Amino acid sequence: MHELSITRNIVAIVGEAAAGRPVRRITLEIGKLSGVMADAVRFCFDVVAEGTALQGAILEIREPEGRARCRECAAEFAIATLWAACRCGSRELDRLQGEELLVKTMELEEAA
Repeated sequence: MHELSITRNIVAIVGEAAAGRPVRRITLEIGKLSGVMADAVRFCFDVVAEGTALQGAILEIREPEGRARCRECAAEFAIATLWAACRCGSRELDRLQGEELLVKTMELEEAA
């Protein structure tokens, strides 16, 4: 389960950026084509965040769908897998969305 190590890295990155201030909420984007299971990250988050600046933080995960543009006919469309084909039959696609793994936002407690 590589999601555990990914969650640890997310907590470390956000904790470092928070510079000791408690984190209230973080928003992640985990694309549906990223190979990362968002539910597994949710499952690991509270345990990994325990004892850190993220303990008790609300975790919001957005899961953008896959989107691609065909290099042959320029059609843009939703894709469910990395091996999708265009309706014209071409598999020469530029993936536009869906492979993300990003920390989009973090909300911190007010400084005392």
